[in-house]
Amino acid sequence: MSTKFFTNVDHNTLFNKFKGVFDNNKDIEYFDALVGYFRSSGYFKIRPLLNDVPNIRILVGINVDHILSKFQSKGLLFQEDADQTLKEFLSDIKKDIQEANYFADVENGILQFIEDICNKKIEVRAHPSKKLHAKIYIFKPENWSEHKTGSVITGSSNLTDAGLGGSGEKDFNYEFNVKLQDFDDVKFASDEFESLWLEGISILPYDIQKVKEETYLNDDFTPFEIYIKFLIEYFGKSVEFDPNSITDLPEGFKRLSYQIDAVNQGFQLLEQHNGFFLSDVVGLGKTVVGTLIAKKFFYSNGFPTHISNILIIVPPALKNNWVETLDKFGLQNYRIITNGSLHKITNPTKYDLIIVDEAHKFRNDTADAYNELQKICKATTNRRLKDGSFAKKKVMLISATPLNNRPADIANQIYLFQDSKDSTLEVSNLQHFFRLRIDQYDRLKQETDVKKVQDGVKLIYEDIREKVIKPLTIRRTRTDLKIHDLYSEDLQKQGIAFPDIEKPRKIFYQLDEDLDQLYDHTMRLLSHPEEGIKYYRYQAIRYLREPQRSKYKNADVASFALAKLMRTMLVKRIDSSFYAFKKSLQRFTDATEMMLQMFENGRIYIAPNQNVNEYMMEGKEEELIAKLTNLQFTDPTITICTPEDFDPEFLRGLQKDFSLMKPLNDKWQKVNEDPKFDEFLLRIKTELMSKEINHSKKLVIFSEAKDTTNHLKAKLDEAGIEGVLEVTSENRNKVDHIVKENFDANIPTSQYKSDYNIIIATEVLAEGINLHRSNVIVNYDTPWNSTRLMQRIGRVNRIGSVAPKVYIYNFYPTAKVNDDIELEKKAIMKLQAFHSALGEDSEIYSPDEETQSFGLFEKDVDEQKDERLAFLMELRKFKSESPEEFRRIKNIPVRARVGRNRKILDNTTLCFMRNHRRDAFYWIKANNKIEELSFVETAHEFKTDPPEKAIPLPDFHHEQVQIAHQDFEEKVMADISTNQTVDATQGPNEKRAKHYLGGFLSIPFLTEDEKIKIRTAQKAISMGKFQNLQREINKLKRDTTKIRMKPVELVDALFIIINAYPLETILQEEETVITINAYDQYKPEIIISESFAHKK
Repeated sequence: MSTKFFTNVDHNTLFNKFKGVFDNNKDIEYFDALVGYFRSSGYFKIRPLLNDVPNIRILVGINVDHILSKFQSKGLLFQEDADQTLKEFLSDIKKDIQEANYFADVENGILQFIEDICNKKIEVRAHPSKKLHAKIYIFKPENWSEHKTGSVITGSSNLTDAGLGGSGEKDFNYEFNVKLQDFDDVKFASDEFESLWLEGISILPYDIQKVKEETYLNDDFTPFEIYIKFLIEYFGKSVEFDPNSITDLPEGFKRLSYQIDAVNQGFQLLEQHNGFFLSDVVGLGKTVVGTLIAKKFFYSNGFPTHISNILIIVPPALKNNWVETLDKFGLQNYRIITNGSLHKITNPTKYDLIIVDEAHKFRNDTADAYNELQKICKATTNRRLKDGSFAKKKVMLISATPLNNRPADIANQIYLFQDSKDSTLEVSNLQHFFRLRIDQYDRLKQETDVKKVQDGVKLIYEDIREKVIKPLTIRRTRTDLKIHDLYSEDLQKQGIAFPDIEKPRKIFYQLDEDLDQLYDHTMRLLSHPEEGIKYYRYQAIRYLREPQRSKYKNADVASFALAKLMRTMLVKRIDSSFYAFKKSLQRFTDATEMMLQMFENGRIYIAPNQNVNEYMMEGKEEELIAKLTNLQFTDPTITICTPEDFDPEFLRGLQKDFSLMKPLNDKWQKVNEDPKFDEFLLRIKTELMSKEINHSKKLVIFSEAKDTTNHLKAKLDEAGIEGVLEVTSENRNKVDHIVKENFDANIPTSQYKSDYNIIIATEVLAEGINLHRSNVIVNYDTPWNSTRLMQRIGRVNRIGSVAPKVYIYNFYPTAKVNDDIELEKKAIMKLQAFHSALGEDSEIYSPDEETQSFGLFEKDVDEQKDERLAFLMELRKFKSESPEEFRRIKNIPVRARVGRNRKILDNTTLCFMRNHRRDAFYWIKANNKIEELSFVETAHEFKTDPPEKAIPLPDFHHEQVQIAHQDFEEKVMADISTNQTVDATQGPNEKRAKHYLGGFLSIPFLTEDEKIKIRTAQKAISMGKFQNLQREINKLKRDTTKIRMKPVELVDALFIIINAYPLETILQEEETVITINAYDQYKPEIIISESFAHKK
């Protein structure tokens, strides 16, 4: 049956109807179109059909409601304003051009449309008064009459690519139209069109040409303009330097530009990602910056309607410093607690901002302290937003070295404010991202080729740094402050200078032949896997038989860890001082002998493992071991065993260990020489306190071991050296004021004292304290990683340091030889023995930690510069010197592009794209292969000087940009797919926990609220909200397989777990359903591009 109606099904599109009309009616003289919406990007499709049509008119409706709302918001009345109509139409055209598909044929169609208006091939008018919904297309032949009727099409189709039929079946809309050929119908449509046409506002060639100039189609951009626009788009608000963002500084504090930048950037990151790392290197005032960010947050977070509460979590040694700083800056509504007091926070929703100092101490997600902190950070706040939901908590992690950790440790810190499977970063599924890199890292531990290890680790950390750490981190180094004018000039005006750090100096202490042999023999016994001590004394539970063994979870793992800890402690003690080593060795020997005695007596006392991590966080290794070996006196869960309860191998191992350590201990107890102290005393009397290097006559000495600091204090007193102060964890608070008066350069000079000129300290003074009246540090024992070394140096290399140079001295044992080269060679061999003894943790490092102990020999202590900062400073300088040019270039539209003449990059394209998650920088090579670059790499290629001239855009430009665009799209769709199939990326523990929870939903006596809580817990596991939730649920499952529980008891046990987690954060969040429409928020936007060709 014939009908006049048609849809666009089965290719029966409006475009094909147009084509049929024009192909079969060669004498069409008039083509009139009345449309409610018009896209110039769709014009290219019908343009070939219009070649022979002499009269083309297009009348377009505009969104009058949009204009009305703008006028009404200003209290004005809109009355069919021709200028406003023209402005609105041209604005729509510009928007259409900027959002059109980036293909050459589409672009040529747009340019053809502009050209056709300019040469009057077509006329376009905009209608000012009616919001036109009608779509009418009128085809009138030459000598149009009732005998040559022409035709009219009307219906739902607009003159757009989608309305015409699109380029693929999925691209076009469902349309419903009718084609009429009765003369009366065509005449009625034509008359209506004529009356509306007369009311329209003409679009003149000047107007449309101006549109071209204001869009990316402008071909007058220069390479330098494109470079500056690239920087403006990348840096965004960071270019705006606002010195007034820091106000009301207390007396004694100076307004510093780099701190102003840090405050503004930190506040932006809190808004964007709910948290960030504040990682300025030691000595640059992170406590002050953190306080200033907190203060800005307090007054920006709904104040005065909402009064924010701030929780600050710090190590005990730093608490006093924080309290003093917070009080000076007048921060309100804060509570400060130490790491071990997290359980005291009973109402986490009270707090809006969490600040965690030395955040790297919360890197183990199996520790109780980490679990408590994550619950606090993931709880909602009490601040209700306009949409009725509660604001998310913000988290500031302060750590000078976020990358100096294993990949898993980095991930755990990020999970304090990001969900592991639903992050705000480019990498939305962080758990999957880190799992791959953790596996790579673990495989490298088995690698014996040092070069392969270093290269492999470097690649892992570069990936983590670029995709995860950089977007979440504020970091300035002293190098940054020195090389950038804005910062360096500011510091000069304030009278602040950072000293240069001299290359570490070596102090060799020589061992005579007998002591050298004993030393090497000792190192072999401490660490050799076959011939050495096995530390059986600390592996008792590993060798227990059932049923006693079943009381201890992970008996093998715990035993290995404790034995390794003991081995590490002894190795470090021999490096620290012979005195400390002899005391530790004696205790170890006595403990082993006592265990053998218990076997002889027939009663062996075993106690459960305690929380090792808490002690490790405080650096109390020896205290930990003492507690673990004496638990039978303090632990009510102590177990009394008989020799028959143990595998016979345990007793044999104990006896073998004792047979090795007893004679070793006897030999060491007879050693009275102390060549290390002798050399140290000689250096104090000569070099270390000389005016040439030590202007203020202040000396700082660090050692890990309290036994060593006790020994040094006693020996220096014995040698008649006056003014020596020893600081350990026992007297830290008591002598805090003495330390400040004698070593802190930031206090008023009227309060300076010189009662003490030498300070000997354990690691308790390695962080959060100013010692910068001194400029000489002695590491009496080796700082085994660069983090610890930089922390120590940071005590004297701080804001306000007065000496021009900082000197670092490190001790190394060596054999007595006459040749300096041989002396150092022997020292390096001993150092290698230390690395081997300390095991895998000293063999594999992040790139930031590669210096290590060998670096103390070979490298200057240096800090990397932030190359991004160099480009930001260049942009700020341009803005300052050329504000009008900056404003003009800032207004250049995105997609701006340019052709450049460069032989080395011939036939290639650079393209900057982004979506709401990430920035991407593509280099499309001559063979159309692509490579993603970093911002810095891309900026170096974009960088140019103002005189460079552009060349015409090469023909390959659009194709290469599309290759990059397609790659970005594929990655976006893969990301969406990953989010859609979260279960596929979940591990067995998560699946097991969710399945177990699902079983509870069928229990008949559960209330609906309880079922909602269970489903919410399942969702929390899917999102990766809490690291320990699934572990606790799986533990409940395991426990209940051994002990039968009534359903009511089981439900009660489950809700004890669930109620311990702040799941209300999930209840208020609507579950995101990823559909094809979600692509709109992910799809890439072309920001800037340039293509290179070589023109001779």
